[in-house]
Amino acid sequence: MTVTEEHAPEIGKARARKEDARLITGRSRYTDNMVLPGMLHLAMVRSPLARARITSIDTSAARSAPGVVRVLTGKDLTGEQGSMPNAWPVTEDQKAPPHPAVAEETVNFAGEIVAVVIARSPAAARDAVELVDVDYEPLTPVVDLATAARDEELIYPELGTNHSATWVFDSAEAGTGGDIKEAISAAEIVVERTFRQQRLIPAFMEPRSTVVDPTGEQLTVWSATQIPHILRVMLALTLGIPESKLRVIAPDVGGGFGGKLQVTPEEVITVLAARRTGKPCKYTETRSETMVGAHHGRDQIQTLRISAKADGTVTGLDVHLVANMGAYLGLITSGIPILGAFMYNGIYKFPAYRFECTNVFTNQVWTDAYRGAGRPEATFAIERMMDELAAELGMDPIEVREKNWIQHDEFPFATVSSLEYDSGNYEAATAKALELFGYDELRAEQTRRRESGDVVQLGIGVSTFTEMCGLAPSRVLGALSYAAGGWEHAQVRVLPTGKVEVVTGVSPHGQGHVTSWSQIVADRLGVAFEDVEVLHGDTQVSQRGLDTYGSRSLAVGGMAVVAAADKVIEKAKVVAAHLLEAGTDDVEFSGGQFTVRGTDQRVGFGDVAFAVFAAHDLPEGFEPSLDSDATYDPENFSFPHGTHLAAMEVDTETGQVRVRKYVCVDDVGNVINPMIVDGQVHGGLAQGIAQALFEEAVYDESGTLLTGSFTEYLVPSAPDLPAFTTDRTITPSTTNALGVKGVGEAGTIASTPAIVNGVLDAIRHLGVTDVEMPCSPSRVWHAIQAARAGSGTGHTGTGGEEAQR
Repeated sequence: MTVTEEHAPEIGKARARKEDARLITGRSRYTDNMVLPGMLHLAMVRSPLARARITSIDTSAARSAPGVVRVLTGKDLTGEQGSMPNAWPVTEDQKAPPHPAVAEETVNFAGEIVAVVIARSPAAARDAVELVDVDYEPLTPVVDLATAARDEELIYPELGTNHSATWVFDSAEAGTGGDIKEAISAAEIVVERTFRQQRLIPAFMEPRSTVVDPTGEQLTVWSATQIPHILRVMLALTLGIPESKLRVIAPDVGGGFGGKLQVTPEEVITVLAARRTGKPCKYTETRSETMVGAHHGRDQIQTLRISAKADGTVTGLDVHLVANMGAYLGLITSGIPILGAFMYNGIYKFPAYRFECTNVFTNQVWTDAYRGAGRPEATFAIERMMDELAAELGMDPIEVREKNWIQHDEFPFATVSSLEYDSGNYEAATAKALELFGYDELRAEQTRRRESGDVVQLGIGVSTFTEMCGLAPSRVLGALSYAAGGWEHAQVRVLPTGKVEVVTGVSPHGQGHVTSWSQIVADRLGVAFEDVEVLHGDTQVSQRGLDTYGSRSLAVGGMAVVAAADKVIEKAKVVAAHLLEAGTDDVEFSGGQFTVRGTDQRVGFGDVAFAVFAAHDLPEGFEPSLDSDATYDPENFSFPHGTHLAAMEVDTETGQVRVRKYVCVDDVGNVINPMIVDGQVHGGLAQGIAQALFEEAVYDESGTLLTGSFTEYLVPSAPDLPAFTTDRTITPSTTNALGVKGVGEAGTIASTPAIVNGVLDAIRHLGVTDVEMPCSPSRVWHAIQAARAGSGTGHTGTGGEEAQR
């Protein structure tokens, strides 16, 4: 039977999101909206010093303040608070200091929690924080990453070094490629550059918030988190609470970008406070606390050498990273730069490759996942290097990429970094992007501006990228010593009236899961889009899952939904055959109808659902339920790709930079909802462009965060960004039934190098070879002045070379 009009395909339709009506009419329920009877409120006392011994804490004045119920210090919680978890020990000899939720003896970054006030109102708690008197013995902070790497001052003397771990991948040793030393020594050209990945702050809209209710049979935790299931497991392990006695709920969550992919000290503290007082407790951070106390992202020094033939054919890639862990290891801090290890080769056919990363402690808030998590850093570095190679050889940046990328007929392709790319067509995406961009015309305009000495110069930035996403498979994560797997779980429940409930283990915070999952199930089961309800984010409802990060929701979580829906169909087919008095093998299902092959006999999905509910006439031994569960563990990552082009105008007199035109053509495989895909790409572009031009977390020499509010930490708004021209090519993934790839991080990964390459292309003819991110007017102007003075700019991240030595 063909699909009828009333069951026209949902997949591919630009459906308005089901979630949005509730959110935009103020009917959302964020964690801070929670009000429970007798609820107490928490406020944190935070260290103003980046490194010090705590010599005394006097809480007497705070304890006697109006409305204060209790004040807790780290010593009050000794033996109870445990140490914050790190789920990714990247090497067997990884070094990690204990990480108490509330500092007990020492503080190691400005903003670390040293005491907790519990009061009857938020105002009373905040007021009492000012009454806690803490005496510190200052110690010398180590803030500069390159300095920390030299071990001149040890942050943790008991560890004997500031180095946490060194992780190495060598293609010669792995059997995936040649020897990098031989490739470099035999090369006709070798280009070496050092880049600085600045520290970034996940600027999610909703501050972190936690509510804990200890009054029931279970301890119930509401949290603004991306990872309710992982949080439940880690709270149980950290605090010794039976997992069955913990329920974690992620209600509406206002953005995350990796910043809420964490088990936070504040969550642990709120649980401890609720257990101590026996009353519900709430903690909601201020925006400044988000900046100083929540984990940051990026912060690496990258030194790369690329070897090539004189015609531009690459022969080897050597990568050395120094990665800033900050003061502690968070949930996956140590593994973030390692994720990038598999992507530095990008879309290119490198015969030899070596990657080495040294993780280093400093007296700053710890780093962890931030949109893209290791992959943006890798893409930035290799796309910058391809431009540098093109400049050295006098080639067009597109030409040098075309010479080296994997051709569409070479897929599946085993890369030098040990991955297998299943599908892709870099030629098609690039051709479409060049046409939309007007590449040749803009190059001609660039030539005219240079010849005329125009004050405002034009540059063209190129980024041709791929990424590994759909964080999985479990066996790969296990080989990398990651504590958890990469599977995902779903359940499809069929109600007596033929309506459907989908329970998903992924936990949305703005991605549109409810809408997309409804479209998938509507198509699979032939029911109306409006008749599908999606449940998520509550470990009591969605009992199994590994949550949302790494662009895994659709490629992993969506496939679990498909598998569960297919099981429903197989169950229903048995009942349909019984009702139609036919053999099960003779029954076909399409568009919500079960049909006997070659006849017009049929029965609808809703009729079968009610027949199962009534259970009056079922096949012998058939259990009266169509509900089905599925756990899906991918066989491979998914590999979206694309070509991003940026036309950048640079005022050579002021250093002002403007994005004049931005075109991107992404290939994310088959598309479930193009409106949602476009939204994800647009949001990703904003964050990637922000790293290139605006955002940077800056500490002074004492370890004080200078960018502790949005006055100093620059997040772009709509007027700062251009209208984006977006389009797609479609190369379906061959490793999942939907043919889908991830999209949540693509824009962020691809856009940063496109913008920076464009800035440099505008002023390279003036002698500028690098501008450290963010490319602010001041930095661009100084680079131009240095080049005009004859000193050149070289490359700005020289600290990386010192760290390597």
